[in-house]
Amino acid sequence: MNDKLRQLIDSIAQPDGVAASAASAHLDQLTKPPGSLGKLESLAIQLAGITGVDKPEFDRKTVMVMAADHGVCEEGVSAFPAEVTQQMLYNMLSGGAAINVLARHAGADVQVVDVGVNADVSHPSLVNRKVRMGTSNMAKGPAMLRTEAEQAVLAGAEAVAEAVKGGTRLFVTGELGIGNTTASAAVVCALTGLEPEVIVGRGTGVDSVGLTRKIAVVCRALDVNQPDANDALDVLTKVGGLEIAALAGVILGAAAHRCPVVLDGFISGAAALAARALAPASAAYMLASHASDERGHAAVLRQLKVEPMLHLDMRLGEGTGGALSLHLIDAACRIMREMATFADAGVSDGQGAAQR
Repeated sequence: MNDKLRQLIDSIAQPDGVAASAASAHLDQLTKPPGSLGKLESLAIQLAGITGVDKPEFDRKTVMVMAADHGVCEEGVSAFPAEVTQQMLYNMLSGGAAINVLARHAGADVQVVDVGVNADVSHPSLVNRKVRMGTSNMAKGPAMLRTEAEQAVLAGAEAVAEAVKGGTRLFVTGELGIGNTTASAAVVCALTGLEPEVIVGRGTGVDSVGLTRKIAVVCRALDVNQPDANDALDVLTKVGGLEIAALAGVILGAAAHRCPVVLDGFISGAAALAARALAPASAAYMLASHASDERGHAAVLRQLKVEPMLHLDMRLGEGTGGALSLHLIDAACRIMREMATFADAGVSDGQGAAQR
């Protein structure tokens, strides 16, 4: 393993139990029955443990959109041609994509990073960390070289490090790449042992014939490449995508900087499985935003042992579900900072007289 990647993994610490306990104690003193805010309370406690601050505040939040193309598109696995990656990339850079709208509404930045778009893309807002011009067709052989998978992981982590320098303390995983639900399905199957028939979904909206073809392509990719389930880098190399590897790096980088990382949907889930396999401690820094309508996502969430905040039947990707969940994260933080305690309000805590 690359020395820089090993150092990154080794730098990820366990959450701060003292801060989490302090947050829990504070919640119990607020003017409400204990536990009555449900998952908002557990979210607040997790955020405290991640950041080491009992009442965290996230003034700057960034959706990290990793973009790349996939050689497997030549197998007809998508309802859209591969050129749409580049076209949507410019739309996103111009602020016209769904993630731009939802991020603006949530007060978050959108950072678009090219790690493998199959074109020479130039835009003032684009971060160029291109590893190569898209992956090879995984149905015929490895998607990339192992060194390229490592480079892509590090590209994601380095993008996070730069954003942290700019003041970001919370990240959302986003992606762009026609064909990436196919690669993500292969990654999930390789890492979990689950069958493609259970995991492969319709992605951009393929019909039943297309879905059958897509399942067959994932089966063939797994058979041709024989990825090692005990080696996440081998899995990413053989059946992954450059943006999937980069998202794994975003997760690892956020964890290394004690920042929460909000997972979007199915592709982000595949990246999260890879990140957890590389660094088990990173799992504690992950927040699941929503339950995607993509078929395999529920199984991924079970594998990650995380509960999604939202159920909206979404399957767009880009980080859209993650951006919507930021409103709940802000709510949990505001409860911690702004809600009165029994003592502050002079309200009886149920244990006796009013607190004054």
